[in-house]
Amino acid sequence: MLSSRESRETPYSPKNPVAFHAVTLGTFFGASAAPTPLYRIYQESFAISPVLITLVFAVYAFALLGALLIAGSISDHLGRKPVIFAALIIEILAMGLFVIASGPGWLIAARIVQGLATGIAGASIGAALVDVDRAKGQLVNSIAPLSGMAIGALGTSALIQYGPFPLHLVYALLLAAFVVQAVAIWATPETGGRRPGFWNALKPSIAVPPQIRRPLSLVTPINIANWTLGGFYLSLVPSLVVTTTGNHAPLTGGAVVTALMASGAATVFLRRSKAANANLAIGTLTTTLGILTVVGGVHLASVTLLLLGTLLTGAGFGTNFLGALGTIMPLARPEERAGLLSAFYIQSYLAFSLPAILAGFLAKSLGYTLTTDIYATAIILVSISGLMAIRNGREKPAAAA
Repeated sequence: MLSSRESRETPYSPKNPVAFHAVTLGTFFGASAAPTPLYRIYQESFAISPVLITLVFAVYAFALLGALLIAGSISDHLGRKPVIFAALIIEILAMGLFVIASGPGWLIAARIVQGLATGIAGASIGAALVDVDRAKGQLVNSIAPLSGMAIGALGTSALIQYGPFPLHLVYALLLAAFVVQAVAIWATPETGGRRPGFWNALKPSIAVPPQIRRPLSLVTPINIANWTLGGFYLSLVPSLVVTTTGNHAPLTGGAVVTALMASGAATVFLRRSKAANANLAIGTLTTTLGILTVVGGVHLASVTLLLLGTLLTGAGFGTNFLGALGTIMPLARPEERAGLLSAFYIQSYLAFSLPAILAGFLAKSLGYTLTTDIYATAIILVSISGLMAIRNGREKPAAAA
């Protein structure tokens, strides 16, 4: 709990741990979405193919996943503050690499470093938030990443359209923000502690308890479809908007990506207390309607339909995410949660990254419109089949009883 002195601090004071860590976590994920509106400009400036662009996107997800699995629990042994500080220093290095990037090799290096920093920060800041206030911490951990990505995508788009130095300005501003946070972190109270077992903590712990294997298998199709959708948006949608609508304004493509994250964050907040099965049903229906609307917007070259469809799709994304986690996590004992989350993140981030690379190949050979049709069809079919499997799975035990 916060002391009376700390409670009088201004909302963004470093001595208000929840607010400070929420802003820092949002900044990390905002920076992760900053390259998305720039991908089309990178393609033109560095003569990069859609395949290479999706690879630049995917290596970030691989690096983040590796950091979560290998270094996700080191703050339990070294303390929260030094690990968050280390993540900030690594992120500053990543921003520097983006500033001096002159080709795809630099972009890949910057995204790998950024993925490592974001994975370490996400785990350590998330733990620090729960240390201070469990209820608020869990809510912030759910909403801050999506909110940060929404602000990052929209802010970058605005800077590209209205500011100077489009390939550099956003990273310079983010670098300055991370420097300030790296200094300010030492003014926050330490919420964790030191304990032995550091080297053992570096060994990935991946385990699905027996009682959760069937529920996890049932939600897997919806979860894979969900994260495949997110990866498609963050890797190719700005280029898709330009190609299919002819609208070259960076703010338009950024707004479409922002709509996905913003509506997802709002839905997580609004439906956080609803039953998992209800969330999965509503999420699948909303995602399906949203994707069909997006496809209509692509074929009619309508930015309005793209935005409307993305708002619906984002609402489904957030609701399905809640439903998937709500299905499996309550069934795990406390000592089983870390290994189960690791398995869940592996599944999610592989679905986030690998299909995006395939989308790059399809976009290069078939074009963005046909690639969108293929992905829309696959995501809808996989989601609906997953929902039907869940319902059949519930009916069989009931019939047996």
